[in-house]
Amino acid sequence: MPRDNMASLIQRVARQARLTFRAAGGGPRFGEELQRLRQLLGEVRAEDLRLAPRGPSAVPGPLQPPVSYMHICETEAFSMGVFVLRAGARIPLHDHPGMNGLLKVLYGQLRIACLDAPLADADGHGSAAGEGAAGPGPPPGPSPRRHRALLRSQQLYTPASPPCLLSPHTDNLHQIDAVDGPAAFLDILAPPYDPEHGRDCHYYRPLDGHLPPDPRALPAEVWLLETTQAADFWCGSEPYPGPRVSP
Repeated sequence: MPRDNMASLIQRVARQARLTFRAAGGGPRFGEELQRLRQLLGEVRAEDLRLAPRGPSAVPGPLQPPVSYMHICETEAFSMGVFVLRAGARIPLHDHPGMNGLLKVLYGQLRIACLDAPLADADGHGSAAGEGAAGPGPPPGPSPRRHRALLRSQQLYTPASPPCLLSPHTDNLHQIDAVDGPAAFLDILAPPYDPEHGRDCHYYRPLDGHLPPDPRALPAEVWLLETTQAADFWCGSEPYPGPRVSP
């Protein structure tokens, strides 16, 4: 059964998101507001949004999207919604240009790989900001679509885990896999995607076909190829069943 404060909790999350990303210019106030938002988001459970975990039979068929999105609310400052992944589904490696984000698992398990956003240099190749970025040069052959990035973490997240946090410069790229069945997560992005203002989603794949599997070797430099959206990935929509939110 939902908790008695379910409506006030998700409403408080939305209002805190509005306060947080009004202060997103930086400084101590933004950090304090972001911590408050992260704490509130960490309290949210599936029942607060009237979501029921789906069984292992919820596998995508030929006409079913592997991932669905439930829209909750959107303002100029942030968007909030729920992503539902079928068993075995993956949200491919993608970026969030110039955006902050938080991700909270509601049910199931997710393996999330986080990378620093690639930065183009004068040769058209990428260089990753941060510790550990120095490494071997790019693979032979000219290609402005190749980027060097830094894989910082590959972690398993459950409903008991704190929210996963991304920023415009750190952990901005994500690959998200459902592990051992369906999963769902609450997602906040600030500001929302907006291609007209340069905030469009870009997809990538590792040049060698996979990300380094050994978490003990992280952080690790990887070479990525900017690519189109994978043919076997698309996102459908579902109605949001939870309490109404007015940010």
